[in-house]
Amino acid sequence: MACPEVINWQEEQEGACLVITAIPGVPAADLSGADLLKAWPSMGQQLGAVHSLSVDQCPFERRLSRMFGRAVDVVSRNAVNPDFLPDEDKSTPQLDLWLVSNESYRCGLDQERTDMVVCHGDPCMPNFMVDPKTLQCTGLIDLGRLGTADRYADLALMIANAERTGSAR
Repeated sequence: MACPEVINWQEEQEGACLVITAIPGVPAADLSGADLLKAWPSMGQQLGAVHSLSVDQCPFERRLSRMFGRAVDVVSRNAVNPDFLPDEDKSTPQLDLWLVSNESYRCGLDQERTDMVVCHGDPCMPNFMVDPKTLQCTGLIDLGRLGTADRYADLALMIANAERTGSAR
């Protein structure tokens, strides 16, 4: 599994900066639909390698209960960013979105108890690097949301983002 190495971390009043080594390739978001389909199996293998890491060795937790608590906070402050919502949900009142999510949350808790893995946390197409000649995934970047969670959180986000990336072309 190829992931960048941390070279430097700086925190200043204006913000923070993380310097990492490069992972060769281009973001999967830059591939044509046909090339993305060819790269897809190797992208799944890279994500599977993350999921096979030892949960006991991962110090970061992204369990559904923790993430849902954050979502409740965002909705209660009326701070949902519509840019991160599917087009069909952008005009839906935030409270209605929360009610639908709350139902899914209850179902997800049972599944999560039996299937915890180390998750990437943001497996969207720009975070998969792919060799444009071989169409093999060369690694993953943006591991800032890595943590233990239900593997289906990663898989659902990966698929949804691929669909959005493809429909935007």
